[in-house]
Formats: sequence, C-alpha cells, structure tokens
Amino acid sequence: MILGAVLAGGQSSRFGSDKAQAQLHGETLLERAVNQLSAQCDAVVVVGREEAPVTALADWPRPGMGPLGGIAAVLRHAGENDCESVLTCGVDSVALPADLLDQLGSPPAYAASQPVIGHWPASGFAQVAEILRGDGRHSMLQFAQSLGARNVHLNTKPDNINTQADLAAAEARDDL
Repeated sequence: MILGAVLAGGQSSRFGSDKAQAQLHGETLLERAVNQLSAQCDAVVVVGREEAPVTALADWPRPGMGPLGGIAAVLRHAGENDCESVLTCGVDSVALPADLLDQLGSPPAYAASQPVIGHWPASGFAQVAEILRGDGRHSMLQFAQSLGARNVHLNTKPDNINTQADLAAAEARDDL
C-alpha cells in the first residue's frame, strides 16, 4: 500500500495567514493537495494539523521541527500500518504531475525542484528520527542523502505557493 501524506504543519510566515486554508480556484490548498495525492495513492493523511478532510497526524517528535517532523510522523504511521511507501508533498505544492509516482519511481526519490515532494520507503523512520534527535541540520536533503534517494527532475515543475503574490499568480492561470 502506498500512503499519501500532505505536509501541512508550517507556520506560513512568508504567506501571512494559514496557507492551507487559502483558496485557489474555489478549493483550499489543503483540499487540493489531498485530492492530488488521492488520485495516486491508496490512502492519504495530513500531517501537522488537527483538522483535515482525512486522517490527521501530529508532527513527530513535536511541532516546529519543519518538514522532517511531518516526514517522521508519516513514516512512523506507515510502518505501524503495513504501508510499503509514502508519497509526500507540501500543502503549498500545486499542479503535481498526474504521473508523479511513475516519474519518481521506486523509493527513495524526491523532486529536484521541491525535495518535500518525495517517494519514501516506510522503513525510513529510523533515519529521520536519528536526524531529528541530532544536533546538526534538520534538512530534507540530509534525510534524502541518508537514504541514498535519487534526485528526480520532473517533466513539469509543480508550483510552490509561498507568498500571497504566488497565490495571485496561480489564480490568474487557467491550467491549475
């Protein structure tokens, strides 16, 4: 089973308000991300929020750990629920390719343009937990390297909504 995970625990500091609830073409970014992953995964969870349209998980080991806290939570959950792998994206990743899983291939792999978009083995929890318990940098790339993940250049680069201007630009587009 492939589990999809929307990482939605960020502070949205550059955006200025709760990014997950921002509307793009009449749909919240959270709903949009869940729908994009639902089309490619057997089940989907949201990490880092208490309220979500699907099962919600708390970041591990605690909030404020950045994307790796979300990755750790979902890999832990996946391992406890007999999932084979996890496909992740940020709540602000829009226009994911419909064949994202095919483009990423077998895990571990991540999108060159947005490392939070990745296909991770459920067995990767030990590596991410070790990074989070350490004193060094807690970066997605450090985690990816610890797994020997492939850096994949996707055929189409997903948009990343970081600011209100990014959202306005995406709203002006017909193809999203």
